Amino acid sequence: MSKKTAYIMVMTGAALWGTIGLFVQQLYALGFTPWETVGIRLSFSAILIVLFLLLYKPGLLIINIRHLPYFVGTGVISIAFFNYFFFTVISEANLSLAVVLLYTGPVFVTILSRIFFKEPFTGAKGLALILMLAGCALTVEFLPSGNVPDGWGIVLFGFLSGFFYALYSIFGKSISRHYHSLTITAYSMITGSIFLLTTSSLLVEPGRLLQTGVLINGGSMALFSTVLAYVFYTFGLTYVESSRASILSIIEPAVAIVIGVAVFQDNLNSWQFLGFILVILSVAVTVYRRSTPVERAAIKKVSSS
Repeated sequence: MSKKTAYIMVMTGAALWGTIGLFVQQLYALGFTPWETVGIRLSFSAILIVLFLLLYKPGLLIINIRHLPYFVGTGVISIAFFNYFFFTVISEANLSLAVVLLYTGPVFVTILSRIFFKEPFTGAKGLALILMLAGCALTVEFLPSGNVPDGWGIVLFGFLSGFFYALYSIFGKSISRHYHSLTITAYSMITGSIFLLTTSSLLVEPGRLLQTGVLINGGSMALFSTVLAYVFYTFGLTYVESSRASILSIIEPAVAIVIGVAVFQDNLNSWQFLGFILVILSVAVTVYRRSTPVERAAIKKVSSS
């Protein structure tokens, strides 16, 4: 594969991640809660990715049962909860704000890596943290007005989406040396979907899942915003440096914000746009310095978006 084709694949995957708001909003319109919407995303995605692996390389579905707790960590503790908080911000505020706050995830990884793996907290990490905090303060409109129109609860949920997103890399580090990234993704989706289906009301009224609108939007969210996005990004990443791929993947929040403004009429003033730029710069600082294996795993954007 040529470098140009690889770049296009990485950007296509990232852009597909950015379309998720289209399908989430449609499921809300059909009466589903954020928790139920996460359940639809993970269950539909689990089905599609397992089918893909059965056709592509069935051997990737073989795991050691002793490693199942790690997949519970990636699928339940990380993916299920990061999606829930992310979808809740979309529901209660707007898509643009949700995406910006989610992108605090890579910076959270540097903090968690310091706590759990005793990695040094360098000046570059400090700069990334400052840029992230300043960017978020502008995006939620705490700066320059001193007020938060959407409420501190929404801000907290946004930060929690980034925090639980970051946990994927912490849990994934322990099993990444044993399995292909597609295997980790598949079992993360499987464990996450089982958890969501048993803790939501989706199985109480299974007929709701067979509505035409649910099949179209749930299936599209799983196919385009999850499975195909991940496949395009992963295969492109094989031929592109992870740091360069991470910069290319910034197209994801750009696409999401364009959709938020153009389709859902999100209001994004000049201060909020500056905040978005600062958050993206914080990610760029994290990418361009010499990152650790744990941070690189987060910056590669494996599976969770």
